[in-house]
Amino acid sequence: MSQLKDKIAIVTGAAGGFGEGIARLFVAEGAKVLIADLDGAKAARLAEELGPAARAVACDVSKGDEVARAVAACAEAFGAPDIVVNNAGTTHRNQPMLEVDEATFDRVFNVNVKSIYHMARAVVPLMRERRGGSIINIGSTAGLRPRPGLTWYNASKGAVNLLSKSMAAELGPDNIRVNAICPVMGATGLIEQFLGVPDTPENRAKIVAGIPLGRMSTPQDVANAALWLASDASQFITGVELPVDGGRTI
Repeated sequence: MSQLKDKIAIVTGAAGGFGEGIARLFVAEGAKVLIADLDGAKAARLAEELGPAARAVACDVSKGDEVARAVAACAEAFGAPDIVVNNAGTTHRNQPMLEVDEATFDRVFNVNVKSIYHMARAVVPLMRERRGGSIINIGSTAGLRPRPGLTWYNASKGAVNLLSKSMAAELGPDNIRVNAICPVMGATGLIEQFLGVPDTPENRAKIVAGIPLGRMSTPQDVANAALWLASDASQFITGVELPVDGGRTI
């Protein structure tokens, strides 16, 4: 039986990486999915591949009007969303904290944190009308066990992790669940920025050495966690920071 039959979902940053993995699994499990991504052409190609259960929209999640348009596009195509995955994210290069310029700092916080503010303003009223919903924010192990070199990124993910718990406490009476998934580093498009050095087997090995299960995360790992948090199987779960990290944060 499909775990998300008749559910409607929005996934941001869904044209690649973790977001693509989530979108693919949600469609496979019966959901209708709006793929929102800064790269509208890439999002459209994925939606075409996934078929009539998927639609695409170009969206800069740091801009409130574009997020509102994406939510409206979902409502027009499929109906009001039952599930929202705030996956879109960015980082600064791994480097000393004082070397990160202000424009980069602002971009990291606008994409990683303010985007969730914009999305909440657009979707919470719709979820309140329906008396339910699941909001999943993609945080990071960086917000649980920060390391030097990614200080401002770590701070943005710490904000995502904490705001998820605060949202869960405030929206619980509306039967809206809010949870954070905290992946360890994966082989996504941001890996060289996270590493701060070339993406070589040797440099990956240094990361993997700190992960008890011996590998980095994959889109499938994160998608599996998102599927559970989106489904009725987790109907009594809210406000958790779920590490998908192979034991990295032990």
